Amino acid sequence: MAGTVPLYAPQSRKSVSSPASQESAFVKWLLIGAAGLVLFWLIVLPLIVVLTESLKKGVDVYLAALTDPDARSALRLTLLVALITVPLNTIFGIAAAWAVTKFRFRGKGFLITLIDLPFAVSPVIGGLIFILVFGAHGWFGPWLSAHDIKIVFAIPGIILATLFVTFPFVARELIPLMEDQGTQEEEAAITLGAKGWQVFLRVTLPNIKWGLLYGIILCNARAMGEFGAVSVVSGHIRGETNTLPLHVEILYNEYQFSASFAVASLLLLLALVTMILKSWLSRKNAH
Repeated sequence: MAGTVPLYAPQSRKSVSSPASQESAFVKWLLIGAAGLVLFWLIVLPLIVVLTESLKKGVDVYLAALTDPDARSALRLTLLVALITVPLNTIFGIAAAWAVTKFRFRGKGFLITLIDLPFAVSPVIGGLIFILVFGAHGWFGPWLSAHDIKIVFAIPGIILATLFVTFPFVARELIPLMEDQGTQEEEAAITLGAKGWQVFLRVTLPNIKWGLLYGIILCNARAMGEFGAVSVVSGHIRGETNTLPLHVEILYNEYQFSASFAVASLLLLLALVTMILKSWLSRKNAH
């Protein structure tokens, strides 16, 4: 009826405020300033130091450090490891998230615990596990030596160690997302005659694409920056088993500070690109 006041009228977001947001201006700016100060000392200042130290001896020294054969070899190995581990972890993450969220089976909690295990275990311990399994005196060491197969102190060991520390990222990003979405759309598609791959490609994948890309970016960032596990299994062989983080450590230990900071700035650039993509995908995912 015209002119009737509704029993319930939704309020605008601007008119609703929580008690936590009603603090005084002094408290609000004090908290913001404290957070900004901590971020400056822990994040911004170290980044400034890396950039200034890398250019301290001039652009020629900076470029020479980046074009050094060992640095180029470390960069190639870093990209190769990321190129192998990220797709494998993407496949595993999708399969694990699909199994956990779409099916009921015994041992689901144990599977989730195994997925989270690399978050709880130190990367150094993860690398040591591969030494104990594939090393010269490990479980499979004698058999590998007899067949002239190198795992530890070679590229396969670096790939395995990186897989171990990075495989939870895609799965842990997708599991909560797919749990919130439920199974109704997949069940409706199956009812209409869609097959397994059709359901995945036309229903599931469009719904998880932004979360999937977000997990892939985080996985790639960790793969390129991993140090602990890779340091244990690599052997630190120049030009062969050194990734960029390991090459930075070697240069710094040899008192080549400008060169080490120059290579570190390259990792910093990769990290900044990753963060920009991460922020963009976060906005897309929220939308």
